[in-house]
Amino acid sequence: MEPVWEEGGTDALCLCPATGRPPKLDDAQGERVRTALEQGAQAHRFEADLWTLERVGPVVERVTGVGLSRASVWRLLIGRLGRILQRPERRAVERDESEIARWIAHEWPRTERGR
Repeated sequence: MEPVWEEGGTDALCLCPATGRPPKLDDAQGERVRTALEQGAQAHRFEADLWTLERVGPVVERVTGVGLSRASVWRLLIGRLGRILQRPERRAVERDESEIARWIAHEWPRTERGR
């Protein structure tokens, strides 16, 4: 038996690209995950409507029956689903912008005069 390159030349060597490990989720499962995420986090019994890797992982497992590592959840979200994670803002929900503006306008100058 002759080597592949002798039968087909250099073009024969390029016919089978390395594809890597096949994904754990097929296309139908990926779509079920997409649908579940579009329902929002609160629909899956989370307090805030915010998706994180720690929240998406259990939802993927519940919807598909396939457990994924944090890295695999990241690749699924970014690569296949084209989504980005939501991060909470680092400020209090009770923050009152008008009260902050009032304090800066009226109280702050008073504290500066005391120095």
